[in-house]
Amino acid sequence: MADFTWPILSIGILALLILIPVLVLWKMLKDKKAGFPLGDERTRKLTWKAGYYAMFIGQYSIIAYLWINLIGREFFGMPEIEAGYPMIAVLLVSALSFLVLRWYLGRKGEP
Repeated sequence: MADFTWPILSIGILALLILIPVLVLWKMLKDKKAGFPLGDERTRKLTWKAGYYAMFIGQYSIIAYLWINLIGREFFGMPEIEAGYPMIAVLLVSALSFLVLRWYLGRKGEP
């Protein structure tokens, strides 16, 4: 990356790492003061189901990365892909799929 890009991205990542938990805690405290339960049986079941599917999506993403790496190296003579950025991408795919699945299952209705 360019010399000026990395410090800006680092500050942005740090801000997100601080901002997201603060917003989640703020919403939890606001809901608790309003008398809403933090979780019930339905939301717990939805979270478990979304986590179950997100785990498989993450595992299949890792398997796809390994197959692309293996086939590209063995059959097409491509250099081996370093594991850093693809593993970060798999982590993001897994986390985002969990959030999207939890949102979708919550809107869909009874799991």
